[in-house]
This record gives sequence, C-alpha cells and structure tokens, in this order.
Amino acid sequence: MGSTVADALVRRLRTWGVPRVFGYAGDGIDPILAALRRADGDPEFVPVRHEEMAAFMASGHAKYTGRVGVCLATQGPGAIHLLNGLYDAKLDRRPVVAVVGQVVSTALGTGYLQEVDLHSLFKDVCGQYLQTVFAPEQLPVLLDNAMRTAIAERTPTCLIVPHDVQRADAVEDLPHTHGVVPSSAVTARPRVLPRQDDLRRAAEVLGAGRKVALLVGRGAAGAEREVAEVVDVLGAGVTASLVGKPVVPEDAPWHTGVMGHLGTTASAELMAGCDTLLIVGSNDPWTEFYPEPGQARAVQIDIEARVVGSKYPVEVPLVGDTAETLRALLPLLERNPDRDWERRVFDGVARWRRIAGERAQAPADPLNPELVVHELSGHLPPDARVAVDVGSTTYWYARHLALPRGVPAHTSSYLASMGCALPYGLAAKLDAPDRPVVALAGDGAMQMNGLLELITVADRWRTWADPRFVVLVLHNRDLNEVSWEQREMEGDPRFPTSQRVPEFPYAAYAELLGLRGIRVDSPDGVGEAWREAFHADRPVVVEAVVDPAVPLLAPHLPEEKVETMRRALEQEGNGAALERLRRQREDEGHG
Repeated sequence: MGSTVADALVRRLRTWGVPRVFGYAGDGIDPILAALRRADGDPEFVPVRHEEMAAFMASGHAKYTGRVGVCLATQGPGAIHLLNGLYDAKLDRRPVVAVVGQVVSTALGTGYLQEVDLHSLFKDVCGQYLQTVFAPEQLPVLLDNAMRTAIAERTPTCLIVPHDVQRADAVEDLPHTHGVVPSSAVTARPRVLPRQDDLRRAAEVLGAGRKVALLVGRGAAGAEREVAEVVDVLGAGVTASLVGKPVVPEDAPWHTGVMGHLGTTASAELMAGCDTLLIVGSNDPWTEFYPEPGQARAVQIDIEARVVGSKYPVEVPLVGDTAETLRALLPLLERNPDRDWERRVFDGVARWRRIAGERAQAPADPLNPELVVHELSGHLPPDARVAVDVGSTTYWYARHLALPRGVPAHTSSYLASMGCALPYGLAAKLDAPDRPVVALAGDGAMQMNGLLELITVADRWRTWADPRFVVLVLHNRDLNEVSWEQREMEGDPRFPTSQRVPEFPYAAYAELLGLRGIRVDSPDGVGEAWREAFHADRPVVVEAVVDPAVPLLAPHLPEEKVETMRRALEQEGNGAALERLRRQREDEGHG
C-alpha cells in the first residue's frame, strides 16, 4: 500500500513535534486512525471516553506544556462534541489544532448520513483558521498554517479532511507550478519591548505612588524574580488573578493571595487602599474588585496590545514581554523610603492567614471542605501538577491551597466549564508520567464526566513511572456554587430539584476500577487520607464527604448582598448556613 494523505498528515504532525493526539474513533477518520497505527506511536494516539474530553485534553496539554495540543474527531456528532473543549482553549488563549473528518466530497450537500456543515459549526471557535483539505497538494500548507496560526494567535484552529481525501495518494514531491503552495513546518516568536519614552512615563507614575499594588496574571509567568524586585523597590503589595495564582509563590509577606469573588480579604483591602496599580500580564474580568476608577493611577504591562486598558483606566500602557519589560523598567524606579504601606500590606496578609486557618478549623457537618483543601498544602509534592475543576472547589483552591514554587495549576478560567479537572490531569500526566498529579473536583463535575475519565486513568496508570494520580472529590450532594449564587445574586432559596447531586460511592467506584479509594467524613481523618493517597502504589480517589452549608462568600461582600443571601437562607430554614455566614462576616470585621 502506498502512502496516503492520512499518512502525510501524521508525518507532518511528527515534524511539528506533536507527541500525542487525543481523540475518539469513528468511520469518518478511519484512514487517519490507520495511519496512526502505522506510525507506531509517534505521535501516540490517546483514546478518550468522549470527544469533549479529547478537546479538553488538548487544551490541558497546551496549558501545561505551552505547546500545541491536537485533538481528532469524526464527522457529525464527533465534531460537535469537540466544541466545549475548543471554546475552553479559545477563551483561555491556548493553541489547539482540531483535525476533523468529513463525509466523502462527492456526497457533500446531499444530506448524507452524519453530514454537518462543519464550517458553520466551527466558524466562531476556530475563526482564526478553518479550512477543508480538498486535494492532496493542500495538506502540508493547510496543516502548517493551522499550526502556525494556533501558535501565533494562541487560539484553536481546525482542519477538516473528507474521508476520500484521507484515502487519496499522498503527493510526496509537490510540483513547482501555479496554484500549488509550498510550506515549511516552522514558526518563531518575536522579542517585544515597549518604547523607552513609555518606560520613563511608567516609572514616573509608579514613583509618584505611595500605596502601590501589583495585579499579577498568568502573563507574568517567568517574571517571578522581576516582580519581587519591583515590590521591594516600591514597598508594594501583590495580588494575583485566579489563573495567576501559580506565578508568584504566596508565601511572601507582601502577597495577599487571589483577587476577586474567589479571593482573600487581604487582596480586597489591597485593591481598596492603593493609590497606584501596576497590572502585569493580567486581564482579570472581576472588575468590581479592582480599585474604583479614579482611585488609582495605573500602568499595565502585557504582550497583547488588545488587552491594555480593557478592564481598568490605564495611564501608561507598556506592550512587551513581561519579564523583559520589568527588567527595563527597574533601573528607572527609585526606592520608596516610606514603608508604612508595606507594613499595612503585611498586616493584612497576616490577618488573612489567621482567618483562613480559623475558617478551615471551623466545625461542619460532617466535614469542612476548607479543611480538606487547606490540609492538602502540607502534603502536596514539590513536583506535582494540579488540575482544578469549576465549582466550589475553585474557591477553596484559590483561598487555601499553597502551591509549592514551580507547581503549575490550571482550570477552565474564562469559559468556567465544569468537567475540566480529569482531562486536564490526564494531559498533564501523559506529558510527564514521572510527576504526580492532583485533580480537585466536586461531585457535580465528577458525575458530569469525571467518572468516565477515571476509566482512562485505570486503563493507563500501570505505564506511568510515578503512579500517583490523586483525585479529590468534594462529596456534598449539591451543585454548591450555583446554590450559593442563587442565594447571593438572585435572593432565591436553593432549588433542590435542580441542585441535588445524586448519591454515588466515589471511593468504592475507584476500587471497582482497580484503583485505591479513600472515604473520609471526619476532621480527624483528613491528614491520614492525604498521607495514604500520596504513598499509594496506584491512583487514588479521596472522597471527602463535606458540608454544603459552608458559605462561598466574596471578601467584604456589600451588606445589601449579604442581606439578600440571609433572606434566601431564611426561606430555606437553613440555620447552619446562616450561623456560618454570621461568623464569616464577624471574622472580616463586620458586625
């Protein structure tokens, strides 16, 4: 058998250095699957339980590695299933290439079985580059363009390959003729620095401030040392966006923790008290938690000109690589001799850490979810990778998990899609099988799709150099974040028919799959559960039976919102949640 277009596609992926392709089988991609078989694992094909998980794994691969993630799906329903994971990559600005099958070219437009207008389907999510291969000569250049665009624009792209084109003979040597476009599997990144005049203006604004705050986002990755130097020179405080949490370790006395609805009291106080704001690699959407417009003069550093000034009135925009821009800015800054603001920041951080510790130790029925995540900090391996699902889990991660220096953690941030933790964790583990992975999820997310991908974990773990893959399930039988949002935002009591998560034996299910299951439902068992999990000889599901009445309360929530929440809880007759709400307001200094 000669080489086909499908073989050429697989070879081109290998040339681009793609290590694995996440996908699900279907007859619309049979020739590509056969080509992957002939490629003998280079790239590796990773079968998932559902195409949505393939796209999430591709997005997770891009997040943990910084390289392009590739997913593969058949025509029709398989292609449709990719959308959620591709939108996760689009909104979080991550490079992903989706390769999608299509019915044979001669049947297009006839209403053929599984025929879907894929260009209409993908025109938004893969709008930067979306093409169909109609001839073998197109394959190299179209795939190269999909890869280059994904990398340059940090976005998902899509290549559609009809079944008959996959089977066609590959063109090994492209003719040098009109209408045939040669291409190379190469790309590069530019070095971007602001103009010197803009740096001087930024230094003047920052130097005039006496209460400087830094908001650090994921775009500051690699600039940890430079951020610390700026903080030292200016006597500043630092808060992080949710996705910026892993960038700068939170053990420094000037780091107030995460900002926003999921954030800390110290971060809220930093933003409310500053007179100058330096935004470094962040486009955080929680604008109500920024300083009030007019309160603080602002400088923003970002590699993307499109985001500077998009969330807060900025006086000096600096477009450039964050680390290099900070290095160019530092010699222009003068040391602030007044350290009163620095002391206030330190005091706020110390107060928050005391509050967080007390909240974690507060009694609950049967178990406080804050304690479970707070306790994990002391057990997390220094080389771990962390995947965080969307829901109440995200709050406890943001406030209580102390990430060791260099430990990455990712969640579905802008899309905020439930069900991301397990596919993210698998992508992280397949990229580095010698590193432990921790996935944090609620019971709603686990029932949405996490239970399915535990099957993948059970199928693959014996090949991993380090078998540690620890899944925490916060089992509270409630879609907890939505329940608290209903109370806070709408003033409505919890709607049990909508919010109830059916009972399920998560630890026992893990045992059924040949994994280890640990069920914990008392404070005394939390530390031992984490010790056992990280010393097990196989992946572990830690099922923590926790109290849904622990409030998801934004720091220093306005009194009118607290009153709205109280009325909703009173309608429910939820005395336990009312009492915890009262205590949390008290520990923030509100009567």
